[in-house]
Amino acid sequence: MHRSATFAAAALITLAAAVPAHGVGDKPTAPRGLFLTVSGSENTWIRGVLLHCSPVPGGAHPNPDAACEELAAARGDLDRLPGNPHPCIDKFDPVTVGATGTWRGRPTEWHKTYANACELDAATGEVFHF
Repeated sequence: MHRSATFAAAALITLAAAVPAHGVGDKPTAPRGLFLTVSGSENTWIRGVLLHCSPVPGGAHPNPDAACEELAAARGDLDRLPGNPHPCIDKFDPVTVGATGTWRGRPTEWHKTYANACELDAATGEVFHF
């Protein structure tokens, strides 16, 4: 019985430490970084990663340095990403991408649909290349 009481107390302490404390009237802070998603036709979920650009590039993105550089060049405006311009075949297989979270402390909520994955890559470069 003593062992289970000790375990229960340790579990409660761990849970209490994991839950952020908010006072009355406090607003929870927005998540740091951008959660990037790519979904296929009819919005079937395919994949998503978290990208942090500050204080240093990171997260689960395979190339956070390049993705953050491109976001910085566009000043956080995902419609102005430098992309990776190249020719694409004229095939309609829509891909929808999204970015939700914060970029340099600014709330971000962005979604766009491209005709196919090649057009997505040409328009967005490294940011959605995962």
